[in-house]
Amino acid sequence: MADIIDGKAIARQLDEKSKAQVDEMLAAGMTRPGLTVILVGDDGASQVYVRRKIKACEKVGINSNEHRLPADTSQEDLLALIDKLNKDPEVHGILCQVPLPDHIDTRLVLRSIAPEKDVDGFHPVNVGRLSTGTGGIVPCTPLGVMILLESVIDDFVGKDAVVIGKSNIVGKPVANLLLDAECTVSVTHIYTKNLPELARKADIIVAAAGAPELVKGEWVKPGAVIIDVGITRIMDEETGKERLVGDVAFDECQHAKAITPVPGGVGPMTIACLLANTVQAAKALQGEGDKTDQYADAPSRTMFTEAASDS
Repeated sequence: MADIIDGKAIARQLDEKSKAQVDEMLAAGMTRPGLTVILVGDDGASQVYVRRKIKACEKVGINSNEHRLPADTSQEDLLALIDKLNKDPEVHGILCQVPLPDHIDTRLVLRSIAPEKDVDGFHPVNVGRLSTGTGGIVPCTPLGVMILLESVIDDFVGKDAVVIGKSNIVGKPVANLLLDAECTVSVTHIYTKNLPELARKADIIVAAAGAPELVKGEWVKPGAVIIDVGITRIMDEETGKERLVGDVAFDECQHAKAITPVPGGVGPMTIACLLANTVQAAKALQGEGDKTDQYADAPSRTMFTEAASDS
């Protein structure tokens, strides 16, 4: 049987470290970290995500604020709000929840957030720093993936990794992080040929394609480590009820060394990493560390490795 990588437990440990860092900052006379979330429109899923993020902030001692704007908010007004938040010294992290209404240019909005406050890690400056190994804020889900991997893998050097899915949000940044860890990485997508054969050679599989139960048991070699980023609601033919599944056929892959469940794997890590990014951004903006390269020591090399090793 594969070991189950408990994302909830590891997320709690990371939150404890973030809270301890907040306490240390306050004891040193620094300003409490502050995260502002912007929600435009009334997308139901986005509202749920925002509530979870605000609640999580309270647990670790981060000041949270939210701006709920109507769906017809103009792009100009949204950019003006972001500019104001960029200049606010008590705001250390800015998150604009996507999707945005169709009349707003999402790429322009994300580029307007100051890179040092871009705790989602989506600004082109942070993307460039990650791809060149020169620091920057790492996107939350990819960072969570690495922490989960580090909880079960001691040495990444020379391991074969297959990342299924090439999205800018997960697939590409995960591939860069694995390359930085000295893995040999293959990134696959809808046009990849012989995907099962590629997967069977992998020591590490990160499934982030958004395709329910795409990865079958026969795709996985014994002893591989699987991180399942996908989450889809499907109808169970036997019970007639909906259930959540990932991109991996979980029950078929019990010959793996370790695997994340869905739910309870990557999901909890995404919010925990958002909080950790906010704390690190607050420290950098207040002069503790180099603002331009606050992740030079890499999130998955220092405090986050410790979080994984405590699991």
